[in-house]
Amino acid sequence: MSIRTAIVRGAIDVAALLAEVESTANGATILFLGHVREMNDGRAVTGIEYSAYGEMAERELAAIASECAEHFGIAHLVAEHRLGALELGDVSIAIVAAHPHRAEAYEASRFVIEEVKRRLPIWKREGYADGASEWVNAGGVAHEQPAQEQQ
Repeated sequence: MSIRTAIVRGAIDVAALLAEVESTANGATILFLGHVREMNDGRAVTGIEYSAYGEMAERELAAIASECAEHFGIAHLVAEHRLGALELGDVSIAIVAAHPHRAEAYEASRFVIEEVKRRLPIWKREGYADGASEWVNAGGVAHEQPAQEQQ
C-alpha cells in the first residue's frame, strides 16, 4: 500500500507523483490537477496566494486519503496541495489515484477533491487585474478583504 499526502510550498512534481503510485496491480491511474485559472466570477485573475492552518491541514488531508483508501479499496494514492503565491497556470493541487479498475480510480479521485474543498483548512486570496485582492471560499465566491489590524 502506498498512500501519501503532503502540504507543500514548492512546485508539485507531477511525474514523481505518477511514479509513486506505479504498480502492475493497477489497470487505471487517474491524475487530477487543479490549476490557477485566469478568470473567476467574471474577473481577470493575476494569481492566488494559499494559506493554511498547517498541522491541521496535513492531518485532515491524511484523514481524507485514509477514508478514500478504505471506501474505494485504493492501495495507491498520493495527494499534494501547494501553499504560497501561485501564478496563472501553476498547479495548486495534484491527486493521483490508482486502482485495478477505472471506475474506482475515478470515484476515488473525485472523492478526494470534493472532500478537500469541503474540509481542508486552506484559504485562498485571489489577486485581480484591477489591483484588488479578495479572499475566496471553496465554492469560488469572493468576499471582501478582511480589514487590516491597526497597530
